[in-house]
Amino acid sequence: MLPPIHACLDPAAVRALLTTAGLPIADLTAAHLDDLWACDAGEDLAGVIGLEVYGTVALLRSLAVAPDWRGRSMGSALLAHAERVARQRGVQALYLLTTTAADFFARHGYVRIPRDIAPPVLQRTAEFAALCPTRAVCLTKPLDAPPG
Repeated sequence: MLPPIHACLDPAAVRALLTTAGLPIADLTAAHLDDLWACDAGEDLAGVIGLEVYGTVALLRSLAVAPDWRGRSMGSALLAHAERVARQRGVQALYLLTTTAADFFARHGYVRIPRDIAPPVLQRTAEFAALCPTRAVCLTKPLDAPPG
């Protein structure tokens, strides 16, 4: 059974997990903490994911799973949580950059697009402009409106 997903409570643990996963942390500020979710496994952080919402589009970021939790659907659960939150906030499409997980995201309905056709508001983020290498691929997924 997977641990519950909750708001990020330990920024230092999140930074440590992201660093271990080779993901950028230079732009993580206190403002990002409201849109970061985590799963704890005892004393350790099992996984984390974040969103940066810009109106009807959002940048999915910082999906990392601790090595002991890989292959146990933790990444899929975190992704589903972030997508659910995005829908609730009126996001119509998610975008992300990755150098290592394109196949994972493709299995979840994301499609590769040229990086330069992502919405301009996302291209101005630190992730697009400076932190993610140019070899990172861009993927997107349209979101359906929440039921009801």
